[in-house]
Amino acid sequence: MAPASPPPRIMAVFLVVSLLAMSASSQLTTDFYYHSCPKVFQAIMPVVRSAIQKEARMGASLLRLFFHDCFVNGCDGSLLLDDTPTFTGEKNAAPNQNSVRGFNVIDQIKAAVERECPGIVSCADVLAITARDSVHLLGGPYWDVKLGRRDARTASQAAANNSIPPPTSNLNQLISFFQNVGLSARDMVALSGSHTIGQARCTNFRARVYNETNVDASFAQTRKNICPRPNGVGDNNLAPLDQQTPSFFDNNYYKNLLQKKGLLHSDQQLYNGGSTDSLVKTYGNSQSTFVNDFVNGMIKMGDIRPLTGSNGEVRKNCRRVN
Repeated sequence: MAPASPPPRIMAVFLVVSLLAMSASSQLTTDFYYHSCPKVFQAIMPVVRSAIQKEARMGASLLRLFFHDCFVNGCDGSLLLDDTPTFTGEKNAAPNQNSVRGFNVIDQIKAAVERECPGIVSCADVLAITARDSVHLLGGPYWDVKLGRRDARTASQAAANNSIPPPTSNLNQLISFFQNVGLSARDMVALSGSHTIGQARCTNFRARVYNETNVDASFAQTRKNICPRPNGVGDNNLAPLDQQTPSFFDNNYYKNLLQKKGLLHSDQQLYNGGSTDSLVKTYGNSQSTFVNDFVNGMIKMGDIRPLTGSNGEVRKNCRRVN
């Protein structure tokens, strides 16, 4: 004889409890490690500070790691996985080659966290905290980072090739790339302000300074001086994305765009007679508005498809699965 089915009311209560449990397991919180690893922030900050003191550019590189991770199948630490004879990761995807760096610093941070609380803090969360600390140490805002992500056991080079906006993107393409991961045009313009720090290779701005017309002539000439026209000559030469304060997080990036001094084609697209011109003006005139929107954008980006609960794992070594 088949067992009697539970009354509908009990089934309804069970369903609600199950849904609440699923929701709780997938929710990121700012106090996720409050009990399990209360000193996680104290473990990370000194390593980030030391890396930036050795090379100011590293702050921008560590921030970029978080971007390039989150845009590919969510903020899951997949970018950090090394290739193996049987596994192809994301590091050698076109948008990442000769662009993302700082993996050794992440190794050092993870080692410090593992010494403090082994097997507790994910590499995905390390990237989120490190990005915040990098911005703050370069004069930018400090915000409470939402945590509780787990690490992917796989990666996708194909997704990396198709999900990260290249520096040749036009405005519509930029908006589309960001919308694909749930971020608005306003988020896109605010998060592009991360280019107030860091540098770019000659290969990424050569076409702009030689071929485009919406560029300040004297600015273009100074960039031509370090980026010869022939391909293969000076390809790895670097120029600051923000010519005024490349090692300080401020709103000068937008002020440069207003003067047609955006280094990358994709930068100047934000102020080129299109729908985002007014936002660039707003951020150029108000650093506080930029900072507020940037923080909101970073928090929203950190919410992109995280692995939580029993999904994924907490890697002991960010370069390989357990």
